[in-house]
Amino acid sequence: MLKRVLVTLICCLSFSAQAVVILQYHHVSEDTPRVTSVTPLEFRQQMAYLSDNGFTVIPLSEVVDGLKADKAFADKTVAITFDDGYQNIADNAHPILKEYGFPYTIFIAVEPIEQQYRDVMNWMTLKQLAADGVELANHSWGHEHLIRRLDGETESDWLTRIETNLLATEAQIVAKTGQSLKMLAYPYGEYNAAIEALLSKLGFVGFGQQSGAAGHYSSLTALPRFPVAGAYADLSSLKVKLYSLNMPVLALSPANTELALGDWRPEMKVKLDMSDIYPHQLMCFIQGQGAAKPLWVSEDEFVVRAGLDLPPGRSRYNCTAPSKQSGRYYWFSQAWVRPKNDGTWVKE
Repeated sequence: MLKRVLVTLICCLSFSAQAVVILQYHHVSEDTPRVTSVTPLEFRQQMAYLSDNGFTVIPLSEVVDGLKADKAFADKTVAITFDDGYQNIADNAHPILKEYGFPYTIFIAVEPIEQQYRDVMNWMTLKQLAADGVELANHSWGHEHLIRRLDGETESDWLTRIETNLLATEAQIVAKTGQSLKMLAYPYGEYNAAIEALLSKLGFVGFGQQSGAAGHYSSLTALPRFPVAGAYADLSSLKVKLYSLNMPVLALSPANTELALGDWRPEMKVKLDMSDIYPHQLMCFIQGQGAAKPLWVSEDEFVVRAGLDLPPGRSRYNCTAPSKQSGRYYWFSQAWVRPKNDGTWVKE
């Protein structure tokens, strides 16, 4: 009997250390593009589900501190984030979050605020939210495609420009709100190995838009978030993601998300800790192409590759596998970004 109790405790402690699910929102509104929106009713239902089903919602800064310290989080831990700082977050989301006592983070770009872009919060509103406990973090100065170089720009000049951009943004957030969390959400979810190295040098933590649970095996310069909007706003599909686990990735190649010219079908090689995963139950999916069966090249390494060229812009490889012990799903997503065949970028 004692042995069974100890095994149960070890199992539960193992899973408590596995993951934090970070949710990413843009709009909470009925009047904004569906692809980046949830309605206020959908948002309330999602927050009610968290409250009613024993989820612990913590500030994103606490997630970061815990990951840096390799802390074991409580099981079913969630963090809530918003990108871009739209006014409908203050109008529609904040009252609901305050009602439930849920902390959250808004990633803001400076230029849209100071040029008074339509539907973006002003500094006064952001200060009021900050005074109410909301975390404000870095989303670059002008919501730029950070990986894109200017015409004739050297790699050194490009990295210097991006460093100046991020530090100026952080300085302005400090000046206006008093906060400096050194957390960056990559605009458009785009980053590459050079930008990750820059963030490490600057002491920043980076967040992408690739799905998956964050945890011990995640890179602090490419933490995953689950986008919640449009087709992904449905509560039934969101429930599976809320219970997801941090895929135990021990090694990954290629690590660079920006594809070399002409390498439009990247072969991803992944080494896993297999102690809680059956190889035959792991499945991968190529965005826009459907399921792709992984090829196991050793007991703990597999490769997967797109059957067709990835399109210009952003793509994902997603891999999931059920846990032997809990039946919950390990979830991992690798982001890719590529230019057009002539090396120019898609206009957005």
